[in-house]
Amino acid sequence: MTTQSASPSFPDGGSPLEPVVRAAVDRAGYELETLEVVRAGRRHLVRVVVDIPDAPGSPAVTAIAGVDLDGIAAVSRAVAADLDDHEHLFAGAYTLEVTSPGVDRPLTRPRHWRRNRLRLVRARLGDGQEIVGRVGDADADAVTLLVSGEPRRVRFDEVDRAVVEVEFREPPASEIAALEASDAVSEEATVSEEDAVSEEEER
Repeated sequence: MTTQSASPSFPDGGSPLEPVVRAAVDRAGYELETLEVVRAGRRHLVRVVVDIPDAPGSPAVTAIAGVDLDGIAAVSRAVAADLDDHEHLFAGAYTLEVTSPGVDRPLTRPRHWRRNRLRLVRARLGDGQEIVGRVGDADADAVTLLVSGEPRRVRFDEVDRAVVEVEFREPPASEIAALEASDAVSEEATVSEEDAVSEEEER
């Protein structure tokens, strides 16, 4: 995703830097969240936001800390080296800014929800309803939220906007237990469905 400024460097709506930056970020072991290229006088500001890829073997991440400083430094070196090799893509000097998403980032992808398991989230649904719930398991289509003490499965296509609520204490043990129990039931149901499908195929 490339964000254009009020004075965009690339008025055609797509930055030629995106594949270069994405390749460098991928090589460093992270995922490009957003790329913003802004012209400031004779210089360009290249702002890169990266996150941990949602895959086995990815570096450790927490919802609060995000990508650590070593990760930011590794991405910065990789992106800077590739930009220097492709300086023909834009004229003039540039300033590179690499960061990770803040806690106030809207949750727009399944992996955002998985990153914030057990965090409190405020979500506005498509029907105008607003709910506050604690995040449980999330798959490709939906997430389990503990709302007023009861687990509720919410499909991502129902959510207009969702953000993490800042808390200054650990989640209550009762809410964690309720989510773990709900997740265990969901896992058992999934296993039962898979077994049933296997039996049907064998017949």
